[in-house]
Amino acid sequence: MKIKKGDKVKVIAGADRNTIGEVSKVLAKQGKVIVTGVNVQSKHRKPSQANPEGAIITKEGPIDISNVAIYDAKSKKVSKVAYKLEDNKKVRIAKKSKTKLDK
Repeated sequence: MKIKKGDKVKVIAGADRNTIGEVSKVLAKQGKVIVTGVNVQSKHRKPSQANPEGAIITKEGPIDISNVAIYDAKSKKVSKVAYKLEDNKKVRIAKKSKTKLDK
């Protein structure tokens, strides 16, 4: 997976197109990611004894990983990911600005 938790990404397809957010969770088996502020869904909770008024709960839903691209803050554009070996460790690099994505 080229996208990891904590990465800044830009949505490139769908209703929330051109939105920039941070990946809060990666669902690798499903091929989806959850991005803060993107694909916000609301769910109505029925009144219960614990919560007699009920509630409307909002949360981010998963979007397909193909609809998201790494956002390069230095070049302020979407970038592809390359890998480079440094000290026998594989490091992710943004192709546009050649900056490291891993800290």
